[in-house]
Amino acid sequence: MDPVDEQNSTKETGEATTERAAGMFTGLSGKLLWLTVVFIMFAEVLIFVPSVANMRLRWLEDRLNTAAAAAIVIDGLQPIELPRALQKETLEATGTKAIVLRKDGTSRLLAMSSMPTSVDEQYDLTSVTPLTAIRDALDTLIFGGGRIIRVFGPVGDTNTGVEVVLKDNNLRKAMFAYARNVFFLSILISLFTATLIFFAINRMMIVPIRRLTGSMQEFSSDPDDPERVFKADSGRDELSVAGRHLSAMQAQLQKTLKQQKNLAALGLAVSKINHDMRNILASAQLMSDRLVRVDDPMVKSFAPKLLRTIDRAVGYTNEVLSFGKATESAPRRRRLLLGDLMQEVKDILAIDPESDIEFLEQIPNDLEVDADGEQLFRIIYNLCRNAYQAMAASDGEDPLRRITVSANRMGSVVSITVDDTGPGMPQKAKQNLFTAFRGAARSGGTGLGLAIARELVLAHGGTIALVEKPAAGTQFRIEIPDRPVSLNDYRSRTRHEK
Repeated sequence: MDPVDEQNSTKETGEATTERAAGMFTGLSGKLLWLTVVFIMFAEVLIFVPSVANMRLRWLEDRLNTAAAAAIVIDGLQPIELPRALQKETLEATGTKAIVLRKDGTSRLLAMSSMPTSVDEQYDLTSVTPLTAIRDALDTLIFGGGRIIRVFGPVGDTNTGVEVVLKDNNLRKAMFAYARNVFFLSILISLFTATLIFFAINRMMIVPIRRLTGSMQEFSSDPDDPERVFKADSGRDELSVAGRHLSAMQAQLQKTLKQQKNLAALGLAVSKINHDMRNILASAQLMSDRLVRVDDPMVKSFAPKLLRTIDRAVGYTNEVLSFGKATESAPRRRRLLLGDLMQEVKDILAIDPESDIEFLEQIPNDLEVDADGEQLFRIIYNLCRNAYQAMAASDGEDPLRRITVSANRMGSVVSITVDDTGPGMPQKAKQNLFTAFRGAARSGGTGLGLAIARELVLAHGGTIALVEKPAAGTQFRIEIPDRPVSLNDYRSRTRHEK
């Protein structure tokens, strides 16, 4: 990476790590405050429209009731007619221009100032629907002022009715005053409610969320520090559960990072050891070549096995770094007798006769498997060695101590079973089976043997699995399929057979 780019990347990372959280009124809590105010105002608007319509009806009913009281008094003075001055005072007191009394099917004009030539709107208060009241109220608020309206309705529960003619100026002013009072009252209610919600939500949600965010920022700046792991609460709400999950994730991440650093250091150490080991084995290989030429029956019987073992060790050292690359070399497959391979496994395993551990083979003499001989040797040898070490480390109370390797062919698949009568695998090892450095079945083990065996089996397109069995011990089953035969190879083989 270019140094300038690296510095920019470091700078960007530092800025992301030290990014400061939003303030109290600009973060989630502030947004919640304003949203609460807006929602309450919206609710007040929905309430305001029918309430102002109801206020208008009450105002008109008050005018009718006042005019009805005056009309009844004036009607009781009949046949005396009120003087004009008294009529004017009555109309000013009721806020009307004319009062008409409807009684016994007749209408009588009781008081009048200057009768207008036309009426702009007229309203019957005997039967007003809610929608009609809302429509008339909005009409008065928007288009009212200076209009002449005619309003009529009943007087109490009697058949007598009263009718008034008046301007809607005072009605519109009263409606605006009512709307202004409702608006300011809604603002106070919304602010008060939003403040209560703000502090409650800020206490219950925003503060825990900020703790989570702050813990993430602190942990990302130094993930190796155990003190930066989030201290979760013991509550049962969603944020407490999220905090516990965050704490567990950070602890697991710390463990993984530490393990990765250890693996990196281990890889460097293995590379150094591998370099020196190859030189030592090369010298041992030269001496083994000379031993083969020694004319001694005992030496001649052991020298080939020793030579194969050293050759195999040299091959392992050449491929030891392949595990660090996360891949093994591709298998060089050929058809080979499984029985011969098992004899090599038995010889290298070198079971001590005094250990009372029996090695039993149940493999047909003519059984062939299509596999890489060296890789298949490593697979079976790892499993057999694990079984031998587990039984050798046990207290020896089991009357039967045996390792059984059996195999059979079903169509194009060869099934190989490695079974032992040892103490079996611990539950923790079963949970981390085939995982390097975590699937070790015995103290001091690394779990690399099973991880490598699984990788080699998968490279052959096969499967390896732990088989549950009722008796004590451990059983692994390996299934390796033959390579698919191409049509050209099949035709060539057929010609040769003919």
